[in-house]
Amino acid sequence: MRREELEQMIRTYGRDLFSFCCSMTCSRQDAEDLYQDTFLKLYEIGEKISIEKNPKSFLMGIAFNLYRNHRRKHFIRDRIAAEPGRTEEIAALAAAKGPSTEEQAILRENCLALRRAVAKLPDKYKIPILLFYMEELPMKEIERILRLPGGTVKTRLRRAKMILKRELEGAQS
Repeated sequence: MRREELEQMIRTYGRDLFSFCCSMTCSRQDAEDLYQDTFLKLYEIGEKISIEKNPKSFLMGIAFNLYRNHRRKHFIRDRIAAEPGRTEEIAALAAAKGPSTEEQAILRENCLALRRAVAKLPDKYKIPILLFYMEELPMKEIERILRLPGGTVKTRLRRAKMILKRELEGAQS
């Protein structure tokens, strides 16, 4: 992959990829690392692959695989010393700037509650939700990225939605 091609990929898909990384990691610093690692990996394997079919999906797949590998390596550390307040950091990143009206405040609060609920989901439910609703990828692409059968992806989406519904209904009562 030539440098110009990489720069074009960054310009075209960089914002979406960074947003996906932020949602997966719930930390700006971790998202920045994952974002950079994704493009480094793309640059490393760029000559060996052809990504003309769906480059955005291919990038999301690289990011997901790097994230999954990182989580595997650091599972015990994360379990012992979890970082509190990571969901608030991602919510602050997503919050709109400028003067807010009452409606904007309510929308922001609902968005924050949803982001917190999604962040609490186990990865096996969180990743399909993010890919389907945030990145708006079709089911076939999600199946390919996660290397799972279609029925499994649909089941995980349905279960994640049920968990989110219970969580959000409980938060409103």
